[in-house]
Amino acid sequence: MTGRFGRTRKQSTARPRSRRPVLARLGHAMRLSSLRVRILAVFAIVALISAVAASGIAYWLTRNAVLQRAQDSVIKEFRDGLGRVSANLPADPTREQLDAAALQLKSTSFGYQVVLVGKDDLISAPSDGEFTLDDVPEDLRRVVNTTDDQLKYHMYFKRVNIDGQPYLICGTKVVASAPGQADGPTGYMFQSLRAEQTDLTSLARYLTTGAVLALGAAAVLALVGARHVLRPVRRLGDAARQLGAGKLDTRLDVRGSDELADLARTFNDAAEKLERSVTELRALEASSRRFVADVSHELRTPLAAMTAVSELLEEEADSLGEQGAPAARLVVAEIDRLATLVEDLMEVSRFDAGTAALVLDDVDIADLVTACLDARAWMDAVDLRSARGIIARVDARRLDVMVSNLVGNALRHGGSPVTVEIRREPRTHVPGMLAVEGTEDLVIDVSDTGPGIPEEVLPHVFDRFYKADSSRARSEGSGLGLSIVMENARIHGGTASASNVPGGGAMFSLRLPLVPPADDEMDDGSDTSLRLGGAP
Repeated sequence: MTGRFGRTRKQSTARPRSRRPVLARLGHAMRLSSLRVRILAVFAIVALISAVAASGIAYWLTRNAVLQRAQDSVIKEFRDGLGRVSANLPADPTREQLDAAALQLKSTSFGYQVVLVGKDDLISAPSDGEFTLDDVPEDLRRVVNTTDDQLKYHMYFKRVNIDGQPYLICGTKVVASAPGQADGPTGYMFQSLRAEQTDLTSLARYLTTGAVLALGAAAVLALVGARHVLRPVRRLGDAARQLGAGKLDTRLDVRGSDELADLARTFNDAAEKLERSVTELRALEASSRRFVADVSHELRTPLAAMTAVSELLEEEADSLGEQGAPAARLVVAEIDRLATLVEDLMEVSRFDAGTAALVLDDVDIADLVTACLDARAWMDAVDLRSARGIIARVDARRLDVMVSNLVGNALRHGGSPVTVEIRREPRTHVPGMLAVEGTEDLVIDVSDTGPGIPEEVLPHVFDRFYKADSSRARSEGSGLGLSIVMENARIHGGTASASNVPGGGAMFSLRLPLVPPADDEMDDGSDTSLRLGGAP
């Protein structure tokens, strides 16, 4: 490769080492879906096909060359020898004369076996010969003895296996060289090809060994090549994971000018733009949080004075006449609503700043919920279903806020009767909560008999300032109550959810651990502190 990109780098800190176990990393690298394995497989397949093809072609060419050379030499020698001995045979040789001719042919340096056939099917083979005319294949005898003028005088041969050993069998018929002369004997020659077979077997073994070595060399080259190719890809993946984890100053060292280097430059450009955008968004978010907190804090002083005045107006409302009394009551109601909104904004600002504190205590949940409903005169409109003795370690004030917001929302939008059910449940897989076996949760369900919540609204009911009917500029609620419920649930290590009840009505479920997790076990990354006892 002409270029690549190197390690990930950070603008102010060094790249941390991977803490994954070696075996886990090896298992990840050798997965069937791994690019490393696929590169290795491609190299191995190409090398195997190439080695097998080259070895097969080499073996086939060498085999043909060896056998052709062996058979050409022995056939020529047999033809010449058979011509010499035939010239010395009479027209009607005897068995002894044929035996002598066969021994003379056999005594050559090639060491082949000979079978001669004279007139009247007189067969001659040396007494120590291993073969007879019956060992000659029928089709070879038939073609040698053919009477077709176009096929006469030819030397025919065939390679066969006899008793598991390879042999070359050659046959021809000696014909008269001049008209009127008698034809000579028919001769068959048996030449062993065992030496050639041994050489070819050794050649096949060497070619197989070479193919295996070539396959091993290809695998080594594939691993080396895959390492050079995948190293920058792995670094790119590590950098992407760091970027996704919030380390926006992660960058890649770019070296070279190939495609991977271009990819690294693109990644760095995207990371730089992302860091700049996120920095701006964080600055805007921090500014808006400070603005909400400052405005809420500044409103508290004039609001306190307005509240005092509203109390006097409420007391004197009846003496203001028919026109002044409604106006006074409207001012009192709006001041109360403004006070609630300011308190909600202050609470939200504490959540955003991470300064919301839990004051934990062991509380009887049934008693706490009963006191909450009784303080707001909701006992007649709410059906409370709860067993006695459910003790949970919670922030009593925040749980009171959560229950009052849920019940108030149900009464406001669903109408009475509202059912509040309190129970304990074993911990299962709940989104937003730690999965701990054997842990029990406190579950508070608040349901009504109203029209329910539209399906498109359900995912947004806990969003801040969200209202189902956006055309209403004014409503009784501020749009913060349910979001405060969710935030309070989260700092307890729990969660809240909303759903529709079959048959009509909405149900809000609040799930809290009976004992909140410690700070280092909170899975939402908040900096919320826990305090024991004391006033909120």
